[in-house]
Amino acid sequence: MIVFGASGHSKVVLDVLLSNGIEVEMVIDDAPKTSEIFGIRVEKAKGVSQDQDAVIAVGSNISRKKISERWLFKYKSIHHPSASVSSFSEIGAGTVVMANAAINPDTVVGRHCIINTGAVVEHDCIVGDFAHIAPNASLAGGVVVGEGSHVGIGASVIQGVTIGKWATIGAGSVIIKDVPDFATVVGNPGRIIKINKNIQNNER
Repeated sequence: MIVFGASGHSKVVLDVLLSNGIEVEMVIDDAPKTSEIFGIRVEKAKGVSQDQDAVIAVGSNISRKKISERWLFKYKSIHHPSASVSSFSEIGAGTVVMANAAINPDTVVGRHCIINTGAVVEHDCIVGDFAHIAPNASLAGGVVVGEGSHVGIGASVIQGVTIGKWATIGAGSVIIKDVPDFATVVGNPGRIIKINKNIQNNER
C-alpha cells in the first residue's frame, strides 16, 4: 500500500492501516518535509508507479480531489478495526473511516471521504465524494452531504437535511435546515455567514 501525503493527517491514516495489519511500502508527497513517519520512508511522489494500491492521506477536500485526478492509483477504502461499518452500507474507493466512527445501514459514502474519529453517519445518509465528517460530528438519518463539504468537529445535523456541495459547517453547529452550495454555516441553530466564491470559482 502507498500512502499519499506526509502531514499530520497521514499519521492517523497510517495508524488505521497498521491496525489492520496492512503493510505500507512507503509514504509519498509532492514536497516532503520529513524522511520517515513511524519508521516508514517518505519519498517524493514524482516517478512513483501508479499501478498499485493507495490511499490519499490529505486533510484538504479540494487537495484530495486534485490528487485523485492527477494520480490514478488503485485506491482502496479502509476503516479502523474499532469503527462500526454496516455491511448494508456502501463505501467508495479511497474513503477512510477512523477509530470509533459508525456508519449505519443503507448509507452511501462516496470516494475519498474522511469519516473521522467518533463520527456518526446514520441510516439512509448520502455523503458525496471528497467530503469530510469531522471528529464527533453526527448526521441523523436521511442526511445528504454534497461533494467536498466539511461538517466540523462536534456538529449535529438533524434528519432529512441536505447540505450542498463544498459547504462548510462550523465546529459545534446544529443544522436544522438545508444548506446551499458553497455556504459557510455556524452556530445553534446554524446560520449562513458567507458564500465561499473562491471555492465556487475553483470548482468551475
